[in-house]
Amino acid sequence: MKLTGECFCGGIRYEINGTLRDARSCHCSRCRKAFSAQASAYALVDPDQFHWLQGKELLSTYLSQADYGFQFCSRCGSTLCGLHLGKVHGITLGCLNEDPNIEIGRHIFVGSKASWEVIPPGVNQHDGHAPEAL
Repeated sequence: MKLTGECFCGGIRYEINGTLRDARSCHCSRCRKAFSAQASAYALVDPDQFHWLQGKELLSTYLSQADYGFQFCSRCGSTLCGLHLGKVHGITLGCLNEDPNIEIGRHIFVGSKASWEVIPPGVNQHDGHAPEAL
């Protein structure tokens, strides 16, 4: 499956030649700040299937931990992807142009979710981190 994505201003564009996996929404306070939302919407991608098409010079990188971080557009601020060991680890679902044909399978760190957020009953929830999906 070929997917494309871009930041809000369109200055940065990317392509994925593969399938996304393990879509999740993280409700921790750090993700709320990084994504400027009640939670993240994120799916893993094989780094070899991800390619920047345009605007790589506009990317800014923030390392939140020694081996993990995010990349975002320095012009419009859109968070585009997560990094692990310097490679793209996953992408933010909100920046995709096409339907990725994936659903968020789990909500993590709901034990620290925002008090104003209501998660519907029956959703796969974990108070902290959950085991990686297969």
